[in-house]
Amino acid sequence: MKKTILTIDDSPSIRQMVSFTLREAGYDVIEASNGKDALAKIEGRDINMIFTDLNMPFMDGIELIKNVRLCAKYKFIPIIMLTTESQQEKKIEGKKAGATGWIVKPFKPEQLIGVTKKVLR
Repeated sequence: MKKTILTIDDSPSIRQMVSFTLREAGYDVIEASNGKDALAKIEGRDINMIFTDLNMPFMDGIELIKNVRLCAKYKFIPIIMLTTESQQEKKIEGKKAGATGWIVKPFKPEQLIGVTKKVLR
């Protein structure tokens, strides 16, 4: 059975690039444009991993992670921040919220797939 990955970014071009890269590697992908959209789309679904941007309208990546971690079904799934932010304070804030890892944009497709394979073993 294919693994399903949720990707959240307010930039349609980033969502398309991430989705294309993951689909080419054999994963199913669900796209969301912000944290609120993401929470609505994961309801009741089997999600194996999440890639989320940090800065988004309506609900940012940190708030999204906190909300996802409140749900028992998703408490331990890998969540990777995929963002232009690289400040140590933001990384610490993400880690405290429950982020598994951090990738700074722009990213290389091989990097995205490498991280995905590593955390979805």
